Amino acid sequence: MYRLLVKNIGLLQTPTGSFSHKGEQQGQNLKLKDASIYAEDGIIKEITSEGKLPEGAVETMKAAANGDKTCKVIDAGGSLVTPGLVEGHTHMVFGGYRQHEIPMKLKGASYLDILRAGGGILDTVRHTREASEDELFEKTKGFLQEMGSLGVTTVEAKSGYGLDAENEYKMLRVIKRLNAECPQDVVSTFLGPHAVPQEFKEVEPGEQETLEQHNRAADRFMDVVINEMLPYVKEHDLADYADVFTEDSVFNYEQSRRYLEKAKELGFGLKIHADEIAAIGGSKLAGELGAASAEHLISINQEGLESMAAGGVTAMCLPATSFYLNAGFAPARKMIEMGIPVACSTDFNPGSSPTLNLQFVINLAYLKYRLFPEEVLTAVTINPACAMGMGEKVGTLEAGKQADICIWDVPDFEMLCYRFCSNQVRTVIKKGRVL
Repeated sequence: MYRLLVKNIGLLQTPTGSFSHKGEQQGQNLKLKDASIYAEDGIIKEITSEGKLPEGAVETMKAAANGDKTCKVIDAGGSLVTPGLVEGHTHMVFGGYRQHEIPMKLKGASYLDILRAGGGILDTVRHTREASEDELFEKTKGFLQEMGSLGVTTVEAKSGYGLDAENEYKMLRVIKRLNAECPQDVVSTFLGPHAVPQEFKEVEPGEQETLEQHNRAADRFMDVVINEMLPYVKEHDLADYADVFTEDSVFNYEQSRRYLEKAKELGFGLKIHADEIAAIGGSKLAGELGAASAEHLISINQEGLESMAAGGVTAMCLPATSFYLNAGFAPARKMIEMGIPVACSTDFNPGSSPTLNLQFVINLAYLKYRLFPEEVLTAVTINPACAMGMGEKVGTLEAGKQADICIWDVPDFEMLCYRFCSNQVRTVIKKGRVL
């Protein structure tokens, strides 16, 4: 048995419960002073406060002092302790990078302009197809290590840069391997319909594509995804969730509905990229189908908000993408007021959000979404955990949950919201062991 004691915690701050927090619940955090956490074999057994030590603490301290390697004692030094951060939306498996798009963007090219010209996602697809499974694994393992150093202990990762069966499965195998071989929990999402691959198009890269041509190509590709890829992914247990990019010039409402209904029939949890650039019905569809989460939501309208609230859908808000694209910010404050659970994530990807820093997202959630610190902590812990099926295990500090713990070099969470561009982590613990 491996035992862990974290003592001398100045302030322990955590949401509580294993459910998505919405409305007033979003801002409800438990705060304990002079606290301690005791865990066995990676599971929290007891949390105490006001200077009281948990049962088993004294024995653990004596054993550790005598060199027992199965016992670990950490003095938090009066600092803040929170649950390990939960990263609920990433595209972290990819080949190449896209720094060469910066001059295009500075000259005024939009995200969709670059995509229509054969760049953007399609550029990353080319590099991902060229990379071996081992190359992608090693590259993404490095990303996970960097995320861990910034406080992230649980991660969602999507496919979507393969856009054919062979390479989508390759990406999903990488994600499953990361979950098996790396300290963090990594939840897998199949995003086969991320874009229409060039081989399905009726025009060459750079040529103007009509809406009719695009929809024919999108329908043909969606047939392959629904009839071939989704069943294979399910049969081989390569993903827990299915996602689709519902957007102008990508996949429309009808195509997305067809895909998500099939995914639901097969037993996948549902996610949907919705209303990032235009409100074409993605958030409405999320509510209608009871998706676990809808992602982006920069351009969401009232109909979409009402549908998500009625369907119990978590809003996966991605402020770093808004920052990087000089775009608007999702109406997170209004979402909370309407009873929609709000989560915040980096959207780490090579094109529109090349950052691994969820601490920066904490800053943006405070500055741009105007969320209170307690609401922000919920948005980067329990709410994304529930949106990826991990709420029973992670996202809060409570007896019975994994000992996923962040010890910070700050006295309170307000300081994390206040300071930016510095790593405030002191120690990160995953399943009771220091990363």
